[in-house]
Amino acid sequence: MSEEVTYADLKFQDSSEMENIQEFDQVGVKAPPAPSHVWRRIALALILLCLLLLIGLGVLGSIFYLTSKIEMEKLEKLQNFKDKLQNNVSLQLIYNMDSLEKIRNLSSTLQEMATKLCYELCRKEPEHKCKPCPEKWEWYEDSCYREFKEYETWQKSDSTCSAHNASLVKIKNKSVLEFIKSKKLKYYWLGLSPKDYKPEIDLDETIISSDWFTRNTSDLHGVMYCGYIHNPYVYYDLCSRKNYAICEKLANPVKIESILMNEEPGERM
Repeated sequence: MSEEVTYADLKFQDSSEMENIQEFDQVGVKAPPAPSHVWRRIALALILLCLLLLIGLGVLGSIFYLTSKIEMEKLEKLQNFKDKLQNNVSLQLIYNMDSLEKIRNLSSTLQEMATKLCYELCRKEPEHKCKPCPEKWEWYEDSCYREFKEYETWQKSDSTCSAHNASLVKIKNKSVLEFIKSKKLKYYWLGLSPKDYKPEIDLDETIISSDWFTRNTSDLHGVMYCGYIHNPYVYYDLCSRKNYAICEKLANPVKIESILMNEEPGERM
């Protein structure tokens, strides 16, 4: 009897200990708390903020796209305007160049007509106001010529020509040759370079000569020979000898308005 009590007591004691252990477990190990309403609100706010950010980025992207498109259209219009402006400028330059060329051609034609008319007037009246040469100078083609009848050395004759902004005559083409031959000049110094000595030559041969004077006369020294014309030949004599001089210089352009200067008022009408 006492053994059964003891077993029962032990069994009861064991069950009591198990209950105590369970109670300890229930008291010592606490269950996790339920989620707070604050955290839910924070999460919801973050989600809304993210949505707003996404919407904002979308709006900014749309604005950037539209702005870029507008700017590109403006740049394209500016480029088109620039191209049109360049084309217009190019066309204007071409037009102006063409106009200038026409003006130059017209001016050249008028100058040629004025020169021919003046030449005809000077044939009738040698000292007509349109003559592009000074008084006492003879006009031929684009040059003026004058004969000086004073006997002078070659060097002095060259200085005389220089004093009139001219030089001793140089015959370098057929036209000038025929003009000089027509004057039948005798004992006139020419613009040939001084030489130690040279025999006479035919006047026609002077065209191809390389002896036309190109250097300063101040360096003449010793016994030098200079060329002079005695139609139709060219002779060489001591430069210290004295002969006549014939000078030439470039004629001025004919002034169109000067052609009418010698006409009477009634004739102009």
